[in-house]
Parts: sequence; C-alpha cells; structure tokens
Amino acid sequence: MSFAAGGSPYSDLGRPPLNERALRRALLTPGALWRRLEVRAETGSTNADVAAAARDDEPEGLVVVAERQVAGRGRLGRSWESPARAGLSLSVLLRPGAPDEARGWAAVPMTAYGWLPLLAGVALRESVHRVTGLDASLKWPNDLLVPVGDGEGKTAGILAEGVPGAVVIGVGLNVSLRADELPDRPAGPPATSLVLAGAPDADREPLLKAFLRSLADWYARWRDTGGDAEASGLRAAYRASCGTIGRTVRVLLPDGAEVSGFVTGVDDDARLLVRTPAGDRPLAAGDVVHLR
Repeated sequence: MSFAAGGSPYSDLGRPPLNERALRRALLTPGALWRRLEVRAETGSTNADVAAAARDDEPEGLVVVAERQVAGRGRLGRSWESPARAGLSLSVLLRPGAPDEARGWAAVPMTAYGWLPLLAGVALRESVHRVTGLDASLKWPNDLLVPVGDGEGKTAGILAEGVPGAVVIGVGLNVSLRADELPDRPAGPPATSLVLAGAPDADREPLLKAFLRSLADWYARWRDTGGDAEASGLRAAYRASCGTIGRTVRVLLPDGAEVSGFVTGVDDDARLLVRTPAGDRPLAAGDVVHLR
C-alpha cells in the first residue's frame, strides 16, 4: 500500500493507518459474505471504484476502503471529503439479484432494493453504538446523527447506487475530525465527528470490523427472506433506529415545492410516509432534495 499521494501514514500519530492484513484475517473468513478487501491510500471515490469493478464482473463481497477520498460523493451529487485517516470511507459490492444456491438465496426483486441504504443505516447505527456507546440515530434516508449539545450533528452519510446487475453501497463516517476540519453544511444538521460527540477513542478498525459484520448479518437476514423487510426484522429495526419517524418535517422537492407533515413510518418500498392535510404522502429518496 503506497502513501505517496497522501503523505506518510504516520504524519499524524493520532490517526494511524488501517492494518489491511489484520482486517483481511478478521473479515475474509470461510463462508463470509466478504470475499476481497482493499485499503487504498487515496482514491477519487470508493463508490466509483467498486462500480467499475462491478462492471468488470467482480463477484459480490468486494470491499474498498480509502484512507483519503479526493472526489467523494454524497446523495444528489453532494461532495463528501475528510482529512486523511480521519474517518472511514468505504464501499461494498452486493448482487441481490443473483441467486446463491450455496446460501439458499433466491434473487431479490428490484422493487425491494430501496431497503438496501436503510439496511446499511441500521448496520452503521448498530456498530457505532456498540463500539462507542454513542446514542446514534438515523435521519431518513441516509444520514447518521449523534447528540451534539442540545441538538444533533451529522457524522455519516450513505450512498447506494445501482449498476447493471449490482448495487454499490458507500459510507462516509467522520471519526476523529476536529472542529476546524468539519465541512460547512448550509442545510440540515451541522457536521460533527464521533470524537467531538464524545467517543472514547478514534480507533477506526473496531468500527470498520463491526460495521462490515453487522452489514453482512443484516444482508443475510434480508436475503434469507427474499428481500422482505417485514419478515427479516429490518423494518422493525429501522423504525427503532430512525429519529425521523414520529416527527413533523418539511420536505423540499426537486421542483421547488414543499411537503409538510407528520412522519408515520416507512412503507413496503422504503418510502417515507408523511401525513399531510391532504392525506398520507409517500416519498422516495429520489423525490427529496432536503428534509428538515
């Protein structure tokens, strides 16, 4: 692993590099979902890297982690950047539409794919809480929030992208960013990091291992039921993790219109259900520019 582009991996002793060999030993075990793991010193976008691998027929189970991203992307083309080794930037390759006889998995219909970013959110929230003890929550559709003062701050985002025959899920998690390193957020909760929110340390490896194990576990439950969010327990877990449900929100749509109402839950297609004076309004992630 070369660090020429990003400088010495030990230039900041509080931010040591990930141990690729140890991560492979821990995660690439017989029968595991994860088949190949790469840690790159620097890349443009891990999602772009994994999408390119998917187009080259890479099998399900690829994980690409970058110590630094220079062209990371969030939802709707928003940028996601972080200093080197200050967070976790990774993407995984899943092929839910491909049957897996060895695991007893049938192909999941594409109509269920909308649950994948929510599944990743449940796994991320679960792993952050387990490793740091922070009382994290999910903001539909793709943010992880942690308590900051009297409010909440965004410490992670999730981006799911479809490519032919595959789904790429990317995660950007702020771990040790200092206050002067946080990006400006003109809308929504302010950015923060796990350390600023009170995490006891900035060790990224336990977080990465916990997340990939939790993600694999939830993905297996979901695949075992043919992508049924109810039967797999995913819908219940998401409801318990999502702070958007049970709140009154204001939603900005792509055409500039707004929808305001009380969030009652998430429907079978992973759409947010907003109760308005005109009735319940389902909103897909692609329908929403901002949710406040």
